[in-house]
Amino acid sequence: MAQTFSFDITSKVKMDEVHNAVNQTLKELSQRFDFKGTKSEVNLNQKDHTITIVADDELKLKNIIEILKLRLAKREISPKALAFGKVTASFEGTVTQVVTVQSGLSSDQCKEIVKIIKEQKLKVQATIQESQVRVTGAKKDDLQSVIQTLRDKDLPYHIEFANYR
Repeated sequence: MAQTFSFDITSKVKMDEVHNAVNQTLKELSQRFDFKGTKSEVNLNQKDHTITIVADDELKLKNIIEILKLRLAKREISPKALAFGKVTASFEGTVTQVVTVQSGLSSDQCKEIVKIIKEQKLKVQATIQESQVRVTGAKKDDLQSVIQTLRDKDLPYHIEFANYR
């Protein structure tokens, strides 16, 4: 029987690293002169995988988001793993934005990945398993070309490759 090889396409973010990045962001905000005396805050809800950012105005909100992205990037978390909600105005004159940290692939994202793989016309099978896609094939070269194609596509969401066997 021929040996088959496989790997999984997933989107898992280490919430511990997100927690550390949020803490570093808060520390930097407390030390920066332009944020002294402001109502700026960053709150992480690990259970819901959301980060709530409150700032005095939209400029400060954008600055906080840039600091957060920088801290996440240093912890090897892709900015594509963040889904930004609408900016809403609060009654205190502040603005609030909720950022959702991606955990797992949605069914639409899985279907898009399977479609991209099938367009290559390689001898590989792509199956959707809950919030991930498993790719199996007889040749490692085919699997590696699938990985390279997905990296080259520059999808608008975070993906990673795991369990390469």
